[in-house]
Formats: sequence, structure tokens, C-alpha cells
Amino acid sequence: MSISSRAEDTRHSGILLKHYQIAKPFISYHEHNEAMRSAQLVERLAAGEKIALITDAGMPGLSDPGARLIRECIKRGLDFTIIPGPSSILTALVGSGFSCEKFFFGGFLPVKAAGANANCALPWSARKTSIYFESPYRLTKTLKASIDILQDRQLCVARELTKKFEEFRRGTAVELLTHYEKRPPKGEIVLLVSARQS
Repeated sequence: MSISSRAEDTRHSGILLKHYQIAKPFISYHEHNEAMRSAQLVERLAAGEKIALITDAGMPGLSDPGARLIRECIKRGLDFTIIPGPSSILTALVGSGFSCEKFFFGGFLPVKAAGANANCALPWSARKTSIYFESPYRLTKTLKASIDILQDRQLCVARELTKKFEEFRRGTAVELLTHYEKRPPKGEIVLLVSARQS
């Protein structure tokens, strides 16, 4: 049986495979071709091939392509194995210092400000830590939108996790907004809101 790899961006994954001297054919598998590729891959798996699905960062299926392929395998009764990868969600949660007992992960915050406000009003008011992915280009807008709702609640911006410029910055929405208006953020961001205490 041959083993081939599927990756979000073959350029990034190629560097990783080359570093570890893994010489296997691989093709791209991302949000724009996931439906088509999943159908193809399931047929190849059913024919006896072994396939590894990798992502550039994070874990396949968790805010990364892969969930569709898993569902197709389940539907067809095909065996698969999950090997947990590094997760920015859990890394940010533990590094924030906020409660890890209960948490809510909301994926990417909505692009529209009205959507962000609606999100602020519902899960962020819960008695559990809330976790979101956010764009560095929208972070200050999101912090502004959350000031009245979150008031003195503690937030944490976890940025560039496990990379050279990793940063955990904690404070209220006002404090973080003041900081990032002077120093526009760069890189991948996980935004956390501490649990409501009362």
C-alpha cells in the first residue's frame, strides 16, 4: 500500500516533509477543494491506500479542513486514526491563566461589527472562558465593540503561539485597546475572555 499526504498548503508542508526526509507524494486539501478532494480520498482509502492528512499549523478538523473527510470515512465504515496535533485553542487557554474547567470555543469572530456585538452579548456573558480566533486587522475594532459589554472582565490576546514572537497580553478591553492602538498586532491571534464571576 502506498502512503500519501494531504496538506492545506503544499509549499509549507513540503518544507516540513523535506526537513524530516519524508519523500511521499502529496496534494493540497483546503477549504476551497475539500468537498471534491474528500470524495476522491474516500475512494482511495476504500481501495486500500493509506493517507495522512496534515495541516500547516493546528490540528486537522478543528477550525482546519478535515471534518468532512472524517464524516465521509464514518459513513463508509472506513477506519481512521487521530493523532492529536498542537492546538492554539488549548495552548491559549492554558497560557491565559483563565479557568480551564469549562470553556466555549466560538471559532472565528464574525466580520461585521453587528455580528461581533451579538457574539459579545451571548457566549461572552457565560460563566466559562470564551475563546475566539481573530484577525490582527480587526482586533482593535473587536476590542472597541466589547468595552461596554465586558467592562472590567479580563481578556487575553494570545498571539503567534509557539513562534519566535509569542505573546500573552492580559487586561481589560480598554487596556488592551490602548496597547494595540499604539502597537498594531501582527500574526495569528487567539482572543480569550475570562468567565463571568456573578
